[in-house]
Amino acid sequence: MQNTEQTLTTMSRNPYQIDEEPSDIEFDAYEAHEGDRLFASTLARGMQILRCFTPLEPALGNKELARRTGLSPPTISRFTYTLVKLGYLRPDTLSGKYRLAPGVVSLGYPLLASLTLRQLARPLMNVLAESMNCSVSMGIRDRLSIVYVETSRITSAFAPQLSDIGLRFPIVSTAIGHAFISGCEPAERQKLLNEIRVKTPRMWTEHQDHAARSVAAFAKKGFCSVYGEQHPDHYAVGVPMGRLRDGELIVFNAVIPRFRASRQSVEEGLAPRLMEMVAQVRRSSYAV
Repeated sequence: MQNTEQTLTTMSRNPYQIDEEPSDIEFDAYEAHEGDRLFASTLARGMQILRCFTPLEPALGNKELARRTGLSPPTISRFTYTLVKLGYLRPDTLSGKYRLAPGVVSLGYPLLASLTLRQLARPLMNVLAESMNCSVSMGIRDRLSIVYVETSRITSAFAPQLSDIGLRFPIVSTAIGHAFISGCEPAERQKLLNEIRVKTPRMWTEHQDHAARSVAAFAKKGFCSVYGEQHPDHYAVGVPMGRLRDGELIVFNAVIPRFRASRQSVEEGLAPRLMEMVAQVRRSSYAV
């Protein structure tokens, strides 16, 4: 039975999903807000528990949650009990652990529904994904990552699925993250880079040079690119669209498997097509 479950997990694993974001492993929210009297640490701990669940580990027990959060088992038991009562966790009767409950989805829906740009961009994203055999996604910032809020994928059953709504990737190591950096005003950009450097030093050390080159290239080419630095089997390009009226900075990317493209075809084909699509979305967004 265990071998069967492992096989199914391996078969269903999205090549663009990782168990935990490197930035999440390093980023300690409690330490970052130490001394802040307005920071509600109890609420933060509850939210931290919800962030422990991943696509590869959707069921977690109290012991696992205690180990991941550093909280004591009695504290974890009270939190999980409360989160079940509030509808954000549900007991898994087969494993005796917990899974995220539908309340988590309901919590995020108002955000997605309020981003009406998603509906405007979706048809254009679908056309680009099908014509270029790639995945196209729209993202916004979530702490030190970019989270996908809309995505279009190739419809072929044999095509690798490289994106999904809710997936998050570090800003400093990805094309869509570099596009976000490029779309920031100078003061905001410096503040973001300083935050990444201080809160995720390992990620910063590993990717700062490439991020700087990618952002510098944006000034000349109009897009950012990553060729296997985040995921060795995939190429990606990113383009910032700009800000909505509420100030939200929107970014897009296109991701394609290496076996489908060369660097030249990405630079001369995929990237210009993504830039053209983003320009169309931008023109449509004036009424948003």
